[in-house]
Amino acid sequence: MTGSVENRLSALGISLPEPPVQVANYVPFVVSGNLVFVSGQISMTGAGPITGRLGDGLGVEEGQNAAVACALSLIAQLKAACSGDLEKVVRIVKLTGFVNCTPDFTDHPKVINGASDLFVEVFGDKGRHARVAVGSSSLPLGVAVEIEGIFEIA
Repeated sequence: MTGSVENRLSALGISLPEPPVQVANYVPFVVSGNLVFVSGQISMTGAGPITGRLGDGLGVEEGQNAAVACALSLIAQLKAACSGDLEKVVRIVKLTGFVNCTPDFTDHPKVINGASDLFVEVFGDKGRHARVAVGSSSLPLGVAVEIEGIFEIA
C-alpha cells in the first residue's frame, strides 16, 4: 500500500472528527515509551451517539457502522498523541471492542470487524492487530459500541 495515511483517509472520503474530550476523571490517551493507550471511544457521530442494542433493534451492519465511528475517534486520538503525524504509527497492536447486546446475540466479532477492516484499509499491514470482541449488557450513554486500542509509534 503506497501513500500516506492522510492520503488513504482522503481517498476513502474520510474526514477525522475532532478528538473527543474526556467526560470523567481519565485522560483520552497515555503515551508510554513507544506505545499509545487510547481510552475507550464510544460510537459517536456529529449527529450524536449511535445508541441501541444489537439483537434488539440493531443489526450487524448498524453495529459495524457504530464500530467504524469508534475507529475514527480512535484514529483522531492517535493523531493527537502523535502531534498530528499519523506517519509515526508503526502498528495497530490491539483493539478491545465492547458490543451493547442482548444475551443471545453472538456476532460480536462481525460487529467489531467494522473497526478492524477500517484500520487495515487506512494503515495497510500495519493495521492488522490482535483483538477482543465482547458482549455487554450496557455501555455509557446507551451506545451500541465502545472500543479501546493500543498502538505502537515511532
